Amino acid sequence: MLPVPDSTPATPPTGPALADFACFYLYGLTNQPYRQSTDLDKFGELFSLIIGNHGGLGVASTFHPYQLVNPVGISVWYTAYAQFYAQPNRFELFAEMTLEKAQFVLVPPASFAEFHVWPDTRLTSDENPIFSRFIPFVIPFLVRKDPELLRWDKEFVAAEGDKARISPYLKAVHEAIKFVQPAPAFVLGFGEFDEQQPEQLIEHFLSSRAMLL
Repeated sequence: MLPVPDSTPATPPTGPALADFACFYLYGLTNQPYRQSTDLDKFGELFSLIIGNHGGLGVASTFHPYQLVNPVGISVWYTAYAQFYAQPNRFELFAEMTLEKAQFVLVPPASFAEFHVWPDTRLTSDENPIFSRFIPFVIPFLVRKDPELLRWDKEFVAAEGDKARISPYLKAVHEAIKFVQPAPAFVLGFGEFDEQQPEQLIEHFLSSRAMLL
């Protein structure tokens, strides 16, 4: 697992394209959503546990959903792609992601520490006070597109809805996030981020609201 430096492209992309990647995330609740760790190996292990045998980029931070998109509309995932694209050997890195399923970790710009409440304000404490006690967090992954199922999906398909069969995997996931999101943080699920419909991420948290009350 190698770090990708924090930088942005000076010219418009000519390839590899952002369309070659998919934007995924692990989401849950915590008391402190914005945390970083310098242990890039642990981020790499988390990528493997959640994403599986797929190439891509892990992001060395956790975020509140309102930190994922900055005021000018640029997401953490696009920024990860921009950092990757800025590498002079990006074609070699992309080939490794495609052929060898290589996984890399990058550190996001500090500007994403700022909160930016989207037009969808339903996670604010004014609208839903419960989210001031149980605070949403997200761990992003930018994954090279591949027809093979992600590890998370494979585990759930194999369990066939049996909670007892999926429990060991979920326990492993909860253990794996402790280096960056220690207790009382807990995982709610996994999803794919659609920059055209970011409110879908908000819906995941709202669907968990009833169990918190």
